[in-house]
Amino acid sequence: MLDLQKIRADFPILNQKVNGQPLVYFDNGATSQKPQVVLDAITQYYSEINANIHRGVHTLSQLATDAYEASREKIQRHLNAKHPHEIIFTAGTTHGINAVANGFAALLQSGDEILVSAMEHHSNIVPWQMLCERTGAVLKVIPMNEKGELILSEYESLLSAKTKIVTVNHISNALGTINPVEYIIQKAHAVGAAVLIDGAQATPHLKPDVQALDCDFYVFSGHKVCGPTGIGILYGKEEWLHRLPPYQGGGEMIATVRFEKTTYADLPHKFEAGTPNIAGGIVLGTAIDYLNEIGFEAIAAYEQELLEYATQKLEQIEGLRIIGTAANKTSVISFNVGNIHPYDIGTIIDKLGIAVRTGHHCAQPVMDFYGIPGTVRASFAFYNTKEEIDIFVEALQKAIMMLS
Repeated sequence: MLDLQKIRADFPILNQKVNGQPLVYFDNGATSQKPQVVLDAITQYYSEINANIHRGVHTLSQLATDAYEASREKIQRHLNAKHPHEIIFTAGTTHGINAVANGFAALLQSGDEILVSAMEHHSNIVPWQMLCERTGAVLKVIPMNEKGELILSEYESLLSAKTKIVTVNHISNALGTINPVEYIIQKAHAVGAAVLIDGAQATPHLKPDVQALDCDFYVFSGHKVCGPTGIGILYGKEEWLHRLPPYQGGGEMIATVRFEKTTYADLPHKFEAGTPNIAGGIVLGTAIDYLNEIGFEAIAAYEQELLEYATQKLEQIEGLRIIGTAANKTSVISFNVGNIHPYDIGTIIDKLGIAVRTGHHCAQPVMDFYGIPGTVRASFAFYNTKEEIDIFVEALQKAIMMLS
């Protein structure tokens, strides 16, 4: 059981009012709120050890370097990666995916195939389209059904010796579907393909074990796990990170620089050009510690309660259609009400202090599949309550009455 009173007290932003009403924050799929321990860690870094890392012999530089590398090791343990140097600090999920896609440009030939799923975020579609344009590779799409579940028989039929990488999300940001990534990885490896898992929506809700999954790459963003914006993680198996060329050139990622030739640094620095988001990297470790202290099993169990409670309440509203009804879901509900535009609902309930996401959620192909312009998306976190869901449902009913 979670101590909700204590947990909510950890998040200062939850105490404020929006438009004169207590804030009900149901946009956790876009970004999570930050506990005081994370806010304090940001201030502490800039107040006490602010310095560049890896390059200085002075005390502050060494303190900052030690804290940054300690955070890398925390994240290695959290993901159960084999080595610390398999953990690459990035600017976020999008950066991590682009780094891998850019690297594969050196490995692909015309006619090779890349598989993505029909429910991907744009950040896991566009980089691969750009890669296909550069290399002549072919992008193929794993289809989904009306429930918002991938059609695995179709996935199997798409796999072949031409498949070089399969890249899918662990959890859909638009639908909340939890994909069977273990099965997807196993089948891809059987034809010799690499696998990248977009874990941006999964890492707030569960604790990935990259060795158990046996994925080749796993990416996520710090701001969705109670950490700062502008920081993320690319996990890559050591052998793959050695094979891929670096994504960016500059300081830090070099061993030697001569005008005739440059040699690259060892992992992980090969992929970490320039001065990084030092505070973000350190404080991401603080955020991961905070979530582990609460416990991911407890988080998952409570969020499942919230999902079931909200689903039951919303299904009682006449004309409301939930988009994405997969058997295995996380705490995300996308819905529409009759012919009312999602934006109009979102605007009205915002006046009542309720934050939800409206639109296509950077998943336009998903919306095209359902023949809709977008949805209202309510995404719940472990610091939300059933009482907030009641407030949300009441506000939604008021909005429907006004718009009908």
